[in-house]
Amino acid sequence: MRAWRKLSRLRPGSAVRPWFLGIVANQCREQMRGRWWQLIRTSQPHLTSSELPEDTVMRRVALREALMKLGDRERRVLILRVYLDLPWNEVAAAAGVTEAGARSRYYRALDRLRPLHGSEEALT
Repeated sequence: MRAWRKLSRLRPGSAVRPWFLGIVANQCREQMRGRWWQLIRTSQPHLTSSELPEDTVMRRVALREALMKLGDRERRVLILRVYLDLPWNEVAAAAGVTEAGARSRYYRALDRLRPLHGSEEALT
């Protein structure tokens, strides 16, 4: 709804997807400021997993804490690339930087996360 209301602000000839993802990123930041972000939500434990549900919760909490230690710009690029699986040109457009800048922020974020959480595999 927010994007629909702001549709008149889209410049003629501009790509819609980066503009829309910018709105989504701003909405996510607003939601993170709210109380619900502090709650820990878990899915049902997988029966085939040897990991205890408590371990899964603790891993998710540690990942959330590690992500929150990143700067907003690094976190945004990381989420756009890893979670939304966007190509580099769209990550760069949504983040408002060049492709090289997006890649730089992405790898800088991963370098900062590795000592805090372990590896890139934990992000997915």
